[in-house]
Amino acid sequence: MEGLIGRKIGMTQVFDEGGARICVTAIEVGPCPVVQLKTLEKDGYSAAQLGFGEQKAKRLTKAVRGHQEKTGGLSEKKVRVLKEFAVEDGDGELKAGDVVTVSNFDGVKYVDVTGVTKGKGFAGVLKRWGFAGGNMTHGGHSKRRTGGLAARDLPGWIEKGKKMPGHMGAVNRTARNLEVVAVRPEDDAILVKGSVPGARNGVVIVKKSLKNKEIADRAKKGAK
Repeated sequence: MEGLIGRKIGMTQVFDEGGARICVTAIEVGPCPVVQLKTLEKDGYSAAQLGFGEQKAKRLTKAVRGHQEKTGGLSEKKVRVLKEFAVEDGDGELKAGDVVTVSNFDGVKYVDVTGVTKGKGFAGVLKRWGFAGGNMTHGGHSKRRTGGLAARDLPGWIEKGKKMPGHMGAVNRTARNLEVVAVRPEDDAILVKGSVPGARNGVVIVKKSLKNKEIADRAKKGAK
C-alpha cells in the first residue's frame, strides 16, 4: 500500500545505539479498514479507499453511511476519514473489509507526511510574509503597514498574488523525506525524525517517500 491515514500524537525524543538524542514525532497510523476497491475495469484506475478513526453513525450523512455499510465489518463501527491510495504490486489479494496496519511501513526508510497546518487567524504582512516594516522612530508613520500596492503606470491595478494581510495557516503542507526512526506495530505507531505539519490529534496522511524511491530507482538503473 502506498500510504495510510494517521493521527499526530505529538513530539518526543528517543536515543539511538550511540546514545545520541533524536527528536521525533509520534504518529498513530491505522489500523485502516479497506472500505472500497477501485478497479481499472470499472473505475478506470486502481486504488484502495481506506478509512480511519471511529465516528457515530448519526454524525454521517445517509449517503456516506450507506457507502460504508456495503463493506463487511463496518456495519456497526463507522470510520471518520476516507482517503484513496494507489495499490502496489504486492496488494493483489487485497479485498474490501481487510485491515491495513502500520506494518505496511516495515523496511521503509523515508516517508512523506501531509497535514493541515495550525491556523493563526488574521495576520498582517509582518507576521504573515516577514515584511521589514517602516521606521519605528524619527516620525515614521508606516511601522507595520503594507506599503505601496499598485503600480503607478498602466494598468494601475493590484497584480494577482500580491502579498497582503489575510488569513494565516490552516493550509495543506507536506513534510518530505522524513526519516523513519521506528515502527511499533504493538502501538499502531510510527516515529519519524523531525516535525510534521498540524496540531496534536490532527489527521495526517503518511506515504512512502516518492522522491527517495525515484532516486533509488535511478541508482539501480545506473548500476545496470
